[in-house]
Amino acid sequence: MDFRFDIIAEYAPFFLKGTLLTIGLSIAGVFIGTVLGLFIGLGKMLRNRFLSFPFSCYIAFFRGTPLFVQILLVHFGVVTAITGETHAIAAGIIALSLNSAAYVAEIVRAGIQSIDRGQMEAARSLGMTHVQSMRYIILPQSFKRMIPPLGNEFIVLLKDSSLVSIVAAPELMYWAQAMGTQYFKVWEPYLTASLIYLVLTLSLSFLLNRLERRLATE
Repeated sequence: MDFRFDIIAEYAPFFLKGTLLTIGLSIAGVFIGTVLGLFIGLGKMLRNRFLSFPFSCYIAFFRGTPLFVQILLVHFGVVTAITGETHAIAAGIIALSLNSAAYVAEIVRAGIQSIDRGQMEAARSLGMTHVQSMRYIILPQSFKRMIPPLGNEFIVLLKDSSLVSIVAAPELMYWAQAMGTQYFKVWEPYLTASLIYLVLTLSLSFLLNRLERRLATE
């Protein structure tokens, strides 16, 4: 096997740009997804079944269909309907955010429900409203329990962002495919991309473990 390091060096600037975009897509997806997921998770917990039903449908759809299909729907359907033309990066951010929100919503729901109901009853007995009780009592406690699954969701989303290459967003996997197509090589582009993803996920896992240990000692 003739492993060519020269073409890896040639594509290094493109891999760097692709890596930065991959990180940006992942951060945007997690941030927007977390905000949406918080409201969707709280919406699903509403006691009124008619009000909670749309939130349950949202979670079921985005968890029950492939992210690959969601990206295509957003890229060729949603984005073009709004702007009149395709935009790969915008489609990637929207699709990743919507998908992440469904999983974050379940994390939020599980985190809140893991807190003893007596906490809410005690807060209400002190004169707090339901919103105040959630904000000052329940959510701060449940947040610590959400850190590990939220971290796992970030890692999964970082890897899943490679699917955005299907709509020609110039992220990491896009440049790996471009390199493979130009030189008819397999090992060089995809091993390089794999190593970069590995470094990113291991670094993120390390930071999340540090954060989890720090919160555990507070």
